[in-house]
Amino acid sequence: MRHLLPLLVAVPLLGAALLACVGRVVPRAVAEAVGCAVSAGTAALAVVLLLDASPPLVEWAGGWEPVAGHSVGIVLVGDGPGLGMAALVSLLTPAALAYSWRSFDAPPRGNAGSFPALVLLFQAGMCGFAIAGDLFNAFVWFELMSVVAYALTGHRVEEARAVQGALTFAVVNSLGAYALLMGIALLYARTGELAMAEIGRELDAYGPPDALVLAGFVLVLTGLLVKAAAVPFHFWLPDAHAVAPTPVCMLLSGVMVELGVFGVWRVLGTVFSGPGGLPAADVERALMVLGALTAAIGALMCWYQRHIKRLLAYSTVAHTGLFLLGIGTLTLEGDDGVALYVVGHAGVKAALFACTGILLDRFGSVDEHVLHGRARPLRGVAVLFTAGALGLAGLPPFGTALGKSVTEEAVGGPLTVLYVLASAVTAGAVLRVAARVFLGLGPRPREAAGDEGAYETTGSGEEPESRQPLGRVPDTMTAVPAVLLAGALAAGAVPAFADAVARAMSEATTAGLVRTSVHWTPVGVGLGLLSALLAVGLAAVAVTRPELLAPPARALPLRRLQSGHVGDYVAWLLVGTTVLGVLALPAVLAG
Repeated sequence: MRHLLPLLVAVPLLGAALLACVGRVVPRAVAEAVGCAVSAGTAALAVVLLLDASPPLVEWAGGWEPVAGHSVGIVLVGDGPGLGMAALVSLLTPAALAYSWRSFDAPPRGNAGSFPALVLLFQAGMCGFAIAGDLFNAFVWFELMSVVAYALTGHRVEEARAVQGALTFAVVNSLGAYALLMGIALLYARTGELAMAEIGRELDAYGPPDALVLAGFVLVLTGLLVKAAAVPFHFWLPDAHAVAPTPVCMLLSGVMVELGVFGVWRVLGTVFSGPGGLPAADVERALMVLGALTAAIGALMCWYQRHIKRLLAYSTVAHTGLFLLGIGTLTLEGDDGVALYVVGHAGVKAALFACTGILLDRFGSVDEHVLHGRARPLRGVAVLFTAGALGLAGLPPFGTALGKSVTEEAVGGPLTVLYVLASAVTAGAVLRVAARVFLGLGPRPREAAGDEGAYETTGSGEEPESRQPLGRVPDTMTAVPAVLLAGALAAGAVPAFADAVARAMSEATTAGLVRTSVHWTPVGVGLGLLSALLAVGLAAVAVTRPELLAPPARALPLRRLQSGHVGDYVAWLLVGTTVLGVLALPAVLAG
């Protein structure tokens, strides 16, 4: 089965090439059907390989195997976490493509295959990153992801805002990629190896970490944290979500950001976990500080948004912080909890973006204030949107709730409060939108000072993605979020699924020994219910007494940090890199 690993990348690449060629002459329906078939076939292959990934599958592409312990070839590693991420990517990709059937204008004549071809390239890059066993080829797939995501974000190239958002995405993510490449170069200079496991062994043989290892650690993690949209590397994400087509947003927040978190976990576990890497205390401190900061700022900024797509983007930032906190525990239970949390979050967040896309195509706006009460006829969409909000809060039995429960138990102490508050605030913001937009509850919001004309952050001035506003919502646009939410629900409600996640994680880190049991606990259920109740309470207060939870004047500087100026974002990237280095510096001083 290991010889099939390269097909996870080759199949979508070949499918993209086929669509680029024949997409000029075939109808749109044929091109989209081919795209869905290729992405679904890749998903089936990923699931089959995942079920057969014990022990982990290792394939040296082209037969370039190590000689005398040294390698120059491309190694693909099909363990449980890697194949699990590839399967998640490949399951969400056909969902995004199916959603796009009726949510887009018909492409210009001769370009029917362009969008599905780009999505397949995106899928190939994400799958390649998930199963890459060496740092340099992880960087290659990282760059393929970035380049294609840049093109997808600016797909509506006729709009100036789309181009600006795409350029911001490209600049910030390119700098993150350069940081990753420089970090890889430093580690290669020290070890002469590129395979992650071999780098780890060579670092352990060299001795305690020094300044070069610290620099490599900081640069590699900077590149990955940019992709994960952790604070203060996160500014590109809300700007990109505000302009990207809805199916692209489903993939960006559903799986691409999570791949950045996965990359952090993979590098820490295989490269820097031994005596030659960074001490566990320093790694834990760095991830805990960045994770707590990301969760808190992401949740606060999520609450202050009225542009629904930006609101959901900041929710993703907040949950990235919760994922980093779980990884930062450096425990097996934390890993299991985050893995299950990521699966549930992917389904819930993609479904919420799909519902938001319906609002955009029906009413030509994603402004919470402008849409007040206008979506009353969309009862089915209202149910899906509300269910997604409750899943975001961690309401049992959603997979987000079970993953959150296990992770909360792993982090323990005061950080459990942060998990409850961050999930409650982000879900409360979504429920507030649901109450105002779909039910028309509360007084019609008034314009705040400084909001007039600020269409980039309010959601005004948006153009529908379909040629004309939707009169009737197509079945595919409601079926996709319904299926995604059902999957997120099954992730927590079906015990066999949680056991499979724990088994997959154990195969990667404990030589196949199942070491934890992922199950519901009374405390976990109670905290999940508490988060959901707090979310409902916050939404109720925001709707009935909006002045009580309105953004105070002292929050304005925080909101203005999302300036839209790429130079500001680059400066914050440098600040984040510096902070990361300072947090890890005691390792070198102790050496």
